[in-house]
Amino acid sequence: MPYHLGGNKLHDKCADRIPNNSFPGGDVFVNGKNFDALQLATRTLWEVKTDNFDTYPPDLRRIVLDDQVPKMRLERDLARACGFDFRVGVRSAAHQAALERAAPELEDLIVVMEWC
Repeated sequence: MPYHLGGNKLHDKCADRIPNNSFPGGDVFVNGKNFDALQLATRTLWEVKTDNFDTYPPDLRRIVLDDQVPKMRLERDLARACGFDFRVGVRSAAHQAALERAAPELEDLIVVMEWC
């Protein structure tokens, strides 16, 4: 049976509720990486970020961005190498905007998860 790695209930709930998630309840292993969700019909892999980004002080926001942006670039490249599109779900418009400022090339890939 599939399962999510990490054990974060909010994170897992958000991943499971991605519209048209083909494998709710578990991660999807592609190209050496466990992705949080897969929309098989559109061949789109997802990563979910459930940070409370809006509540973080500026220094912590910078640390989070410095950690997440390189990982997102790598995850995008891993997904695309196998013919998948890639999206990142975040919980707030502020997190989305900060990621897009830090990595403009990822702008169209970051989605605010209204369902989370």
